[in-house]
Amino acid sequence: MWTCPRSCGTCGRRCWRRSIETVRSMNALVMNCSPVRNGATAEIAGIVSECLKDRYEVTSVCIDDFKINYCKGCRSCHSTAKCVQHDDVDSILKLYERADVIVSVAPSYWADIPGQFKAFIDRCTPWCNTHEPHAAIPKGKRGYSIALRTGPSMRECNRVIESIEHFYGHLEIDRCGSLGLCSIEYREAVAERKNEIVEFCGRI
Repeated sequence: MWTCPRSCGTCGRRCWRRSIETVRSMNALVMNCSPVRNGATAEIAGIVSECLKDRYEVTSVCIDDFKINYCKGCRSCHSTAKCVQHDDVDSILKLYERADVIVSVAPSYWADIPGQFKAFIDRCTPWCNTHEPHAAIPKGKRGYSIALRTGPSMRECNRVIESIEHFYGHLEIDRCGSLGLCSIEYREAVAERKNEIVEFCGRI
């Protein structure tokens, strides 16, 4: 068992000197929330994964890796805490359960998150904390958001971040930080912003 080198006896898990072995035992999930596997969003997700791999066990996925049916709006989950459909949403939630840190990287599609990611969020209604009974993932997870858009205004990035953080809140994932990146359309533009991304990852 690791012991605080300051021998203060009070800092516990909050001690800034915690060992790197302790951090490496934690799991990070990095999700490309765009259906494009080789675009700018994927490039950013790759940088994030690379930055985190020395400190976490990293799992990196793309929303397009999964088959996700649309929510039927039947509200069965409001009384059963279970969805009547069974597809890859179950697999994604298992990744959420395993992760200590979740990083969602999403582009702006008409000033909000991509439809594929929204379909996933809709299907997470059984885990939403606004009704009882509801399913739940373990508490204490840290959520981070990265938004990108092609135009110059940060307002659209903020809208994307708000959607992700709204989702995190209802799953009781702690909202711990966000980054907005404007004027990025193609993956080649990401290189100029790499330092911003790396700096943000240092706070995860």
